[in-house]
Amino acid sequence: MATSGTYVTEVPLKGSAEKHYKRWKSENHVFPDTISHHIQDVTVHEGEHDSHGSIRSWNYTWDGKKELFKEKREVDDENMTLTLRGLEGHVMEQLKVYDVIYQFIQKSEDNCVCKLTIVWEKRNDDSPEPSNYMKFVKSMVADMDHHIIKV
Repeated sequence: MATSGTYVTEVPLKGSAEKHYKRWKSENHVFPDTISHHIQDVTVHEGEHDSHGSIRSWNYTWDGKKELFKEKREVDDENMTLTLRGLEGHVMEQLKVYDVIYQFIQKSEDNCVCKLTIVWEKRNDDSPEPSNYMKFVKSMVADMDHHIIKV
């Protein structure tokens, strides 16, 4: 059986968890304008930008390379949680399971965190662990913080 694991970290953010959740849930179309060094395009293939079960693809740059990630979205408004379940793309060439979970949690009146969880399973034991993808996702969330507090 191939190796699997879970990475968890928190990214401190300014402002309200609700505002951050709304941007990540409903406004991915602005990502190419706000964090173009990470995300170049987000395309919805099925459903709406903010709908549970929608399918979209992300064109992004990671480690200096252009990559693609196609995901199916799960939305939990009550817990301000968004789960992106990997379907296709570069990361899926090495992983059988790649789920990225964003949960926005209010900590104080002016601050919140994004609890990031990545659940993964390698296709085979020769594939590397996806720890660099956690660094990438964490960097993306931190870079969006600046743009969200200006809105």
